[in-house]
Amino acid sequence: MKSLKFCISHLVLQALFNIFPMIEAVPAFCPGVFREYIGAEGKNVTFSDVPINPNIEFHFLLSFAIDYTNTKSPEPTNGDFLVYWDTDNLTPSHISSIKAKHKNVKVGMSLGGDTVNGKNATFTPTSITSWVRNAIYSITKIVKEYNLDAIDIDYEHFNADPDTFAECIGRLLYYLKQNNVITYTSIAPYADDSVQVHYLALWRKYGHLIDYVNFQFYAYEKGTTIPQFLHYFETQMYNYKGGKILVSFGTDNSGGLSPRHGFFDACSILKSQGTLHGIFIWSADDSIKDHFLYEKLSQNLLASATV
Repeated sequence: MKSLKFCISHLVLQALFNIFPMIEAVPAFCPGVFREYIGAEGKNVTFSDVPINPNIEFHFLLSFAIDYTNTKSPEPTNGDFLVYWDTDNLTPSHISSIKAKHKNVKVGMSLGGDTVNGKNATFTPTSITSWVRNAIYSITKIVKEYNLDAIDIDYEHFNADPDTFAECIGRLLYYLKQNNVITYTSIAPYADDSVQVHYLALWRKYGHLIDYVNFQFYAYEKGTTIPQFLHYFETQMYNYKGGKILVSFGTDNSGGLSPRHGFFDACSILKSQGTLHGIFIWSADDSIKDHFLYEKLSQNLLASATV
């Protein structure tokens, strides 16, 4: 009787393994992504200056490509993007080198930004069709030249209504993904009504094409507390439903919840809840003064299996 019970139990277990063959293959831990903006401030920072943890996915975001003329008094170019990052220290050969050395590294470029040569980098399309056509051509050219993997949308000033912004950016993302020009896409909104209305219009119609929401939590007021930060995070999770919201801080003395006042404690709480999809920092140009201390801590937190 004992051997018969054993045989039956063995058969039952075998049947369960046959029914659920993928159970053992499900990873118990997913570390999330770390992203770093680099090259906007001309401080001679190179990719190799930044510490890279091999146990997470690491994305550099070149800052910025802008559809403005590179002149003393810049003018919009209707989607014809030019490279504005530090081209002396962040070259195509530098990108090839850092990718060869670190297999977990991807490199993308951020579009727009705050200013260009002291003037607002304002989203100013002549028409949806012409802007998209020019953007596809100029961005594809830059992506191929620099061997890039991603684009990030970081417009902060707008001379177009939200629906026009949504159509221009949405059609651009669709083309770039559909034609395998890039692998990753992200947007970088922040809590300003005039900014959010544009990104939310984009999200509602084209959110399925956006991999990450690089939300600028450092644009909140200085002295943000942990409870406030967690409330802000919940608000943005509601705004960008289903999106991977990345948390952030600035190393440029900007606002929000700083590492010195509880940022990593807040991250640990989110991690325990399964909602910490990643961390990004603005920016490597500012972090070099502290020898990238917070880059190391951020990556270590993401790479750790427990909180």
